[in-house]
Amino acid sequence: MRGKKLETKIIEEHLIDEIVQLIQQGEVVAFPTETVYGLGANALDSKAVKKIFSAKGRPSDNPLNVLVSTKEAMYHLAKDVPKYVDELIAAFSPGPITYVLKSADKVANEVTANLSTIGLRIPNHPITLDILEKAELPIAAPSANVSGRPSPTSAEHVIHDLKGKIAAIVDGGTTNVGLESTVVDCTGEVPVILRSGFITSDDIKQVTGACEVAPALQMTSNKYKHYVPEVPLIVVRTEEQFNEAVLEEKAAGHRVGIITADGCHNINVEKVYQLGKSEEETAQNLYHVLRSIKKSEVDIVISAFFPSKIVMDRLTLAATKII
Repeated sequence: MRGKKLETKIIEEHLIDEIVQLIQQGEVVAFPTETVYGLGANALDSKAVKKIFSAKGRPSDNPLNVLVSTKEAMYHLAKDVPKYVDELIAAFSPGPITYVLKSADKVANEVTANLSTIGLRIPNHPITLDILEKAELPIAAPSANVSGRPSPTSAEHVIHDLKGKIAAIVDGGTTNVGLESTVVDCTGEVPVILRSGFITSDDIKQVTGACEVAPALQMTSNKYKHYVPEVPLIVVRTEEQFNEAVLEEKAAGHRVGIITADGCHNINVEKVYQLGKSEEETAQNLYHVLRSIKKSEVDIVISAFFPSKIVMDRLTLAATKII
C-alpha cells in the first residue's frame, strides 16, 4: 500500500544472506559501495524498481545505474559495446566508474526510463560484490538518499533519510571514496565523461588514447538538483571574495558557517566545517559536511575554493549562489 511505513531492519555486514533474500523477494535494501551507499533492487523486476523511485522521491524519468559483478554480466545487459570498453574494464573495474552503453533491453523499463542506454558498474566493495554474486541478479542501485539530499557515506545517513521507507540497511561503516563514480558515455567512438570522479579524463586517455569531457553547462545545469544542504550555500572562487561574502552576511545579521580546508580562518563565524587538505580527504568528507549543516545552527554557509575538480563540481551543484 502506498505510503505504508516499513519496519527497516539494520543488518550487520556478515548477515548478507538476509539481504540477498530480500532482494530476490522484490524488496529494496541499502548497502555500502566503495563510493557511497547504494539503494538496491532487482533490476529485472519492474515492481521492485518502482519501490526505489518511491523511497527516494525520485522522478521516474531519471534513469538508474545498475551494478553487476562481472564483465560478462555487464555485456549481457548491453549491446554494440566498443572495443575500448574492454580496455577500460581491465584498467578500472571493479572500481568507481560507470559505463553508459547501448541497452540490450533486458532490465525493467523503469531502470532506463525507457531510454536506449544503460549505466553499468562493477563495484569494488566486498559487501556489494558478495550480494551480487549470491543474488545472481543485476541490481539497480542509485545513491541511498532522498532525492536532492547529499549522497550517504555512512549507514547513519541512510537511516536518517530512508528508515521506514525500505526493507533493510546493511551497516558497513563509512565508504572509502566518498563521492559517486565517474560516469563515461561509451556509446560512441570516443569515451565522453558525463560526471567527474576519481578516474579522470587523463586516466582514460592513458588507456584508450582519447577521451572527451561533456561541456560544463551539462554538468551544472542538470534539471535535478543534488547535494542540497539545509541552508543556502555560497561558493566563492577567490580568497578576497570569500572574506567579502562572510563580512556581508555577518553585516546582514546572519549566522554564518564556512567550509574550509583546515578549519583555520581569521574571521569570526558561528560554525567552521573542515574538509581537509588532500583531494582524498575533501572527497571523503564532503557529503558528511553537507549533511552536518543544520539550520538550527547557521543561516547561511560560505565555501572557500578547493583545487579538486570533482569536489568543486559537486559544490557547484549544491550551491545556491556562485561568486
